[in-house]
Amino acid sequence: QPESEVFEITDFTTASEWERFISKIEEVLNDWKLIGISSGKPLEKGIFTTGAWEEKSDEISFADFKFSITHHYLVQEPSDKDGKEEVVEDALPLHMQDLLCMNNDFPPRAHCLVRWYGLREFVVIAPAANNDAVLSESKCNLLLSSVSIALGNTGCQVPLFVQIHHKWRRMYVGECQGPGVRTDFEMVHLRKVPTQYTHLSGLLDVFKTKIGCPLTPLPPVSMAIRLTYVLQDWQQYFWPQQPPDIDALVGGEVGGLEFGKLPFGACEDPISELHLATTWPHLTEGIIVDNDVYSDLDPVQAPQWSVRVRKADNPQCLLGDFLNEFFKLCRRKESTDEILGRSAFEEEGKEVADITQALSKLTEPAPVPIHKLSVTNMVHSAKKKIRKHRGVDESPLNNDVLNTILLFLFPDAADKLADIFESRASTSAGNNPPPESEDYNLFNQFKSAPSDSLTYKLALCLCMINFYHGGVKGVAHLWQEFVLEMRYRWENNYLIPGLANGPPDLRCCLLHQKLQMLNCCIERKKARDEGKRGSVSDRSPGGTSRDAGKGADHSGDNPDKEKEVGKSWESWSDSEEEFFECLSDAEDLKGNGQENGKKGAKEGNREPANLKPEGRLHPHGKLMLLHPGEPLYIPITQEPAPMTEDLLEEQSEVLAKLGTSAEGAHLRARMQSACLLSDMESFKAANPGCCLEDFVRWYSPRDYIEEEVVDEKGNRVIKGELSARMKIPSNMWVEAWETAKPVPARRQKRLFDDTREAEKVLHYLAVQKPADLARHLLPCIIHAAVLKVKEEEALEDISSVKKIIKQIISHSSKVLRFPSPEDKKLEEIIAQIMSVEAIIARARSLKAKFGVEKCENEEEKEDLQRFVNCLLEQPEVSVVGAGRGPAGSIIHKLFMNSQRVAAVPPPDEELRRLGSPEERRLNPGAVSDFPLPAGREVILRTTVPRPAPYSKPLPQRMYSVLTKEDFRLAGAFSADTTFF
Repeated sequence: QPESEVFEITDFTTASEWERFISKIEEVLNDWKLIGISSGKPLEKGIFTTGAWEEKSDEISFADFKFSITHHYLVQEPSDKDGKEEVVEDALPLHMQDLLCMNNDFPPRAHCLVRWYGLREFVVIAPAANNDAVLSESKCNLLLSSVSIALGNTGCQVPLFVQIHHKWRRMYVGECQGPGVRTDFEMVHLRKVPTQYTHLSGLLDVFKTKIGCPLTPLPPVSMAIRLTYVLQDWQQYFWPQQPPDIDALVGGEVGGLEFGKLPFGACEDPISELHLATTWPHLTEGIIVDNDVYSDLDPVQAPQWSVRVRKADNPQCLLGDFLNEFFKLCRRKESTDEILGRSAFEEEGKEVADITQALSKLTEPAPVPIHKLSVTNMVHSAKKKIRKHRGVDESPLNNDVLNTILLFLFPDAADKLADIFESRASTSAGNNPPPESEDYNLFNQFKSAPSDSLTYKLALCLCMINFYHGGVKGVAHLWQEFVLEMRYRWENNYLIPGLANGPPDLRCCLLHQKLQMLNCCIERKKARDEGKRGSVSDRSPGGTSRDAGKGADHSGDNPDKEKEVGKSWESWSDSEEEFFECLSDAEDLKGNGQENGKKGAKEGNREPANLKPEGRLHPHGKLMLLHPGEPLYIPITQEPAPMTEDLLEEQSEVLAKLGTSAEGAHLRARMQSACLLSDMESFKAANPGCCLEDFVRWYSPRDYIEEEVVDEKGNRVIKGELSARMKIPSNMWVEAWETAKPVPARRQKRLFDDTREAEKVLHYLAVQKPADLARHLLPCIIHAAVLKVKEEEALEDISSVKKIIKQIISHSSKVLRFPSPEDKKLEEIIAQIMSVEAIIARARSLKAKFGVEKCENEEEKEDLQRFVNCLLEQPEVSVVGAGRGPAGSIIHKLFMNSQRVAAVPPPDEELRRLGSPEERRLNPGAVSDFPLPAGREVILRTTVPRPAPYSKPLPQRMYSVLTKEDFRLAGAFSADTTFF
């Protein structure tokens, strides 16, 4: 042969795709340690429901077709592997024994193979993609052969299933192997049921034929039967929640829904169906007759009843709808002007440059006290202007609604309605938690506002208007009126009601802080206009010991230091409107400062004592001035400037930008010590002849150290001196003391420019878009919703809901504490609140259906209450006493009533249907108490030798389920393989 010819050798030892597939299955079974004899304890009752199921998955492929292989197993404690538990060699695999176990026949929640075959562990091979399916018979057989070979090769005793046909059909075939035995798992799935299989006798025939038992007296077949009845029609219970009547608003209520309260409850029945399962757990063949003409299976006589309820998917709930609609506002982009029309506040023909001119026309000062000049007068005058441009009917909120809301928000605006508000205040006081309570303090965690504040009420009103009265337009309209009212109050010195006194509370939302800031401005302006100090601050050593010295340098020294940080660097800025006439700084420094410096060198920084004291509040009581020996007087000081969180941020940025240079640090310290300087000047004016030590003893007692020393004469005397940090050369306190002149607070430049700050706040409010407003107020709405849910839960007392509410509170406090939280996280909180509302609505629905409140016997009432709570929390609840217990008799009545209503035919038909007396005798119960069962489940079991009479007796089992849509038989048939 010529050499060019290639000599080919075909290697028949290389693996085919099929062999690779089998070895891959074996490999996975080895990895999961499913090889060898399976051991375990017999299954306890109910373990399929109460125990934990787990699964492991892997991917294998046959050529390019991908399969997923999944191991499902019930987690069990490892059995004690002592010498006592010697494994019997010929014992049946554990999973074959499980086929006969009757403790877990109809588990309410489990994998379908667990329900059909009662297995505690199995492996499933299924096409990996959802739309893939193994349809041809040859492919099914190939997969089964693969499984069989893999089980044989590995000695694995865990059942292995293959999913065939489309996934929705849930068709499985499988196999389980043991020493000398094998169980085949087979299945039939039909749409239409052959009539012989609709009753027990037909199913028994199929089972016996399939076993083909060679013994003549066939061993008895044990049976478990379950019939499920569905109740969909709750005829005698209309759903009690009425949707609120919107027209009834003007009286202060919206169909039982007051302003300042959120609605609650489902608008439709949240329980759609009740499923009653009547079970005969242990029957033997021959005890009961059930064929095509007669049946002994009467649900009332069934020894076991269990109930599950089907919940409506996402029932429409009022609180949830309110929250969702309000949350949608956050995503709107329009400004108030765009929504209401730009011309809302423009005069005919010409544009007004300064809004204050337009407003002064609306709010002409009148010498009438506020209770007579009600808010509504001002609103009407504003309305006329708006209407000129918009047409009367276009105003989003009608007058009555608007007036009711404004009176709710500003109860001080109406005298004649005081009585109504007194009564309303007393009712709403019942719903507001007391100030010390945990519920009241929720606003700290949520960064919202106290539940009795104006901000909180405003949030609830906007939420209600958004839902019932014109959506975003109504919100914009009310906000516009609100801002007008704020300006009116500022210009006319009327305090804003519903806000705590004092500086802005940084624990609350920014909008609340802004309103508090405006109130501070109004208070200062009012006090100034009346020629008196509004509030006077007593800074005794026992009170606030303040230490504003060198700003950042000593922040650790004093716990009250935080209060000081840059309290008012505003006073260092060149405010155009200086309130007090002061000498210019340049002259002062040349004059007094230099003189003081000289004097200070000689007299230890003392002030000349011959000045007339001014601006004294009261004597200190304990302290005397060190040198003149006169009583030390506490001066009247300027209040430090209140700050909102955005101002504090702004200020810290400015201070940070000054850098770390010596000059920057010095300037920073000067800016931060504006308040200190003001207090020093007041102190000098009140205490002529004082020195820095006197000031430090009052202002920062810790910086004055007193020691007992023995003088020349041997007497013990107390000697004091400034602390080390006060003695540092050119320290800020000494510098400030030298610069300070004896000027009483009333003649100093204002630390807090209230006019400027008020205008800033009013501008800030005016430019808020509805979306910004919704974001500011969302924490208040979530806060209100949590309080509402808590209040409703307290009436029902559902333990699972208590846990969820705690989770909502902790989740919300984490999310809302930071500025501008993510939408996704806010949606999660709203969804949690909605789920709680649905649970409470379901509890109420079930209580009404089971007549818990009407039950007079206390013990029975408690049992029913417990039963209702279990229905909410468990997938299936067994009925104590089956059809004869208190809950059972109620369920029986529900079905009877539903059947009677369903069976009432039109009158003329009724006569025709009754027919002759003979017919009536044959059909005595024309209306049965229960409808036809929606589902029939039967489990048949026996132990017989297969395939020959001399084979080992092995477990055989067949499960059948028949519903309106389909019919399924799932059989597990075991055979002895020793000689076959």
